[in-house]
Amino acid sequence: QVQLVESGGGLVQAGDSVRLSCAASGRTFSRYDMAWFRQAPGQEREFVAAISHSGASTDYVDSVQGRFSISRDNAKNTVYLQMNSLKPEDTAVYYCNLGSRVWGQGTQVTVSS
Repeated sequence: QVQLVESGGGLVQAGDSVRLSCAASGRTFSRYDMAWFRQAPGQEREFVAAISHSGASTDYVDSVQGRFSISRDNAKNTVYLQMNSLKPEDTAVYYCNLGSRVWGQGTQVTVSS
């Protein structure tokens, strides 16, 4: 069973940058598309960004387009989310997802104004 572990969250100020990491166990990481989702207090979990298994294709929700960048290193079984120009409305627990099947435990990102 693949497990995902996110890291890199914390408390930052508006305008700052943060890079989240999601490390996967197992040997099948490179076969799967990966995605980041987020859930703010009282809100439903929403899609943030996705990357194809090879890394050739990416997709973003409109609200983060141009500010966030998703990437992956298949040799390290890790997917990243580089978040720049952070806004208070980016405050949420961020989750990585493997192949629409496996979820990590989440990492909190709090952006103060």
